[in-house]
Amino acid sequence: MSTRADLLRQIENLAPAAANAGVLMQQISDHLHAMMPRYNSVSFRLIDEANPGMLILGPYTGSFTPQLRIAFGRGLCGIAAATEKTIVVNNVQADSRYVQGSSMVKSEIVIPIFVRGKFTAELDIQSYFADTFEEVNDRSLLETCAGIVGKFMEAHSRQK
Repeated sequence: MSTRADLLRQIENLAPAAANAGVLMQQISDHLHAMMPRYNSVSFRLIDEANPGMLILGPYTGSFTPQLRIAFGRGLCGIAAATEKTIVVNNVQADSRYVQGSSMVKSEIVIPIFVRGKFTAELDIQSYFADTFEEVNDRSLLETCAGIVGKFMEAHSRQK
């Protein structure tokens, strides 16, 4: 397995060639899933333009289909959206905020993505292993990945 620094360089190199944000998100999902064996589901969630209080499933890779829609404030993804803060839970069964998507999930991390300082999307990683996101390096890697997506979206969207 490559080091996290190597993995981050590989992910950074995806952005210049990506046709759009959806393609970049899918490439990042695929790459993280392939290179990090404990990242069993890697998904992006976007704000539903028709209902801004709702997140909709975007590009993802994994062994199960994540929930298609999640309201702000509901579950770990919804709380990360409402608070605009990274949430790390290394034992989802012990966290009352967790809403089960798969009975196999043991730990989860959700990282907000910002465009021009505004919450726009999030990166959600679920693992079938407890304590997957204990290392600060995992959080740093994934927050940097979310930042890459945010910068890409910023550079490729019209100023609002």
